[in-house]
Amino acid sequence: MRVAITTLGCKVNQYDTAVMQRLFSEKHWQQVPFTDEADAYVVNTCTVTDRADSDARRFARRARRVNPSARVILTGCYAQTSPQQISELDYVDYVIGLGRLPDLLGAVAGELSDRIAVSDLRQADTVETLGIKSFSGRTRAYVKVQEGCDLFCTYCIVPVARGKSRSVAPRKVIEEIDRLEATGYREIVLTGVHLGGYGDDLDTPCDLAFLLEAIAERRPSLRVRISSVDPPEITDRLVDIVASSDVFCRHFHIPLQSGSDTVLERMKRQYTAGEAREALERLRTRMPDVSIGTDVITGFPGETPDEFAETAAYLDAVGLSYLHVFPYSVRSSTSAAKRWQPLADHLVHDRARTLRELDTKLRRRFEDRFVGERADVLVEQARDPETGMLKGYSNNYLPVLVDGTDAHMNRVVPVSLTGRHGKRLVATPIDHRATENRVGQATVSR
Repeated sequence: MRVAITTLGCKVNQYDTAVMQRLFSEKHWQQVPFTDEADAYVVNTCTVTDRADSDARRFARRARRVNPSARVILTGCYAQTSPQQISELDYVDYVIGLGRLPDLLGAVAGELSDRIAVSDLRQADTVETLGIKSFSGRTRAYVKVQEGCDLFCTYCIVPVARGKSRSVAPRKVIEEIDRLEATGYREIVLTGVHLGGYGDDLDTPCDLAFLLEAIAERRPSLRVRISSVDPPEITDRLVDIVASSDVFCRHFHIPLQSGSDTVLERMKRQYTAGEAREALERLRTRMPDVSIGTDVITGFPGETPDEFAETAAYLDAVGLSYLHVFPYSVRSSTSAAKRWQPLADHLVHDRARTLRELDTKLRRRFEDRFVGERADVLVEQARDPETGMLKGYSNNYLPVLVDGTDAHMNRVVPVSLTGRHGKRLVATPIDHRATENRVGQATVSR
């Protein structure tokens, strides 16, 4: 049987897709590109915005056009939150909620009697990991250590879609890292819906710093990157653990969302702009070369010109290395959508354009600091199609083109950063015989 799958949304969804692909392989089903003719199409959906829902429906319609007789299955967050609405679409055969893997396999095989299979995840209290050993087409692998969220920010539907916060026991996390290391991965990314909420729900409660300490003690021969962590979770202990270990990448993604205290209050975020700035300063004090990126929502309902100007000035001043800019988009069932009228679309998108211009400036400012320096780059397994050069990312998330041979692929290569080509730095490998090539060592030696 031929099965195609496409993934929308975050790293957690990409991990979930890897779980599905492993199960398909165990069934000896042939996995084909989503554009090819298949017997079953799976859309692993996102529902962060109404636009994400629309994208999921578009992929489902595309699958139906490619093969009108195929089974079209929606799973993921949109399927979890809107199963009845989706089931009324004549081009969708099955709606499978999160964590219903046996039902998903039954739907793909056409053996499931019910069209809808969805559970109440606010009642769930565990996270399953299924021994992932590979991520199709990827040099780095994801390890899901946490699921769900209890914060209920006013713009976010994720706590409804993913359920309450729940964690994978440290022992199981270590086992999954060991499996991926044995498979040959050189980098893993710790991911979760609310990664900073890790450990509160375990029989022996702990926190993210405890998990990082356990990983550091294990000293895997791969480097470990940490995904999104909110400002209040950047504790002194967490910073000390990351700064004192060569296992962890000098890279943090800290979703600030706004630089205006009044907007943060309407969003129901758990910090002020000043507290977030202090968290960033803690990181840079211990790790001067750390890369710190952020998410920012622009045009949040009620955002005044002064609040937007405050946010733009704040983001420019706090030493970020990049921005992920999200124009506010209505998510119908959230409290923000129920309480406040959205701003005019043109205003939202004009502000987003301004922040994307700032993002270009911040990236260039951060990256240019390292021209002429040394870096350790994990080289990916495909060349850059424009230049034909190798490509990859440094320990502190610098995008780098490397002038080297295919023998460097899927290796952490010490390089000299010589200049830039467009949006990426350019580098040449340093003779490995003259350089200690320790995976995860400090990115730049001055």
